[in-house]
Amino acid sequence: MFSFEDISILGIIDVLCVALILFYIYKFTKGTHVSSILIGISIIYILGIVVKALNMEFLSAIIGQIVGVGVIALIVVFQPEIRRFLQMIGNSSRLKHGSFWSKIFPVQEYQKLRHETASQIVKACVDMSKNKVGVLLAIQQRSDLSVIVDNGVKIDAVITSSLLKNIFFKNSPMHDGAVMVIGGRIAAAKCILPTTSSDVPINFGMRHRAAMGLCEEYDALIIAVSEETGAISIFQEGEFTLNVSEADLMSFIQSKEALVA
Repeated sequence: MFSFEDISILGIIDVLCVALILFYIYKFTKGTHVSSILIGISIIYILGIVVKALNMEFLSAIIGQIVGVGVIALIVVFQPEIRRFLQMIGNSSRLKHGSFWSKIFPVQEYQKLRHETASQIVKACVDMSKNKVGVLLAIQQRSDLSVIVDNGVKIDAVITSSLLKNIFFKNSPMHDGAVMVIGGRIAAAKCILPTTSSDVPINFGMRHRAAMGLCEEYDALIIAVSEETGAISIFQEGEFTLNVSEADLMSFIQSKEALVA
């Protein structure tokens, strides 16, 4: 018979650790196609426990083989996600205690730099929104975007409103594709983003579908400006916010620690 005396401190810690791991896995995969796959894996695992408890040896053996082979298959299928997860763990401590620049410059100077960088991005997006110029801009956060940068035109320039508007100018050879912002600098332009396979609003064009596709695989902050309506939208972690105001855009960008990391 169960009694509270059977509960040990290590048992409680064990349960809490498992719950914490499950929480972060859910948070990490929320809004992506990975969450659906994990639900399917969980169902198979629970089914395996049930058939084993019922002594259904033949079915238990089949499920056991599926699980055994599935581990290898998961490593192959989830290779980008596993890499992203390990990068997130490695970078989280650095980002939590401030960026490299915050250790070199005084806090006030660092905040001024962050504000100036955000202001240049917002000014460019608002100006292009008024003129209905299509924009697709991604700001790196914890996950590494070097794979995306490698397929574009590398720039490595200080962020200015004028430069962004010149890149996205309709007759510019680099206006197609996305601009990647890493460490407070324009790393590359004309980058090709993965297109989402999820259900999205019918009025989404290729630019917004590409923004959705990137935020499903990476934790980058993506800003998209519609060429048809001029509306500014924000995408991150599988979610999106449409028709963002200038003030909200500024607040959202400044809240991201990796903007000038």
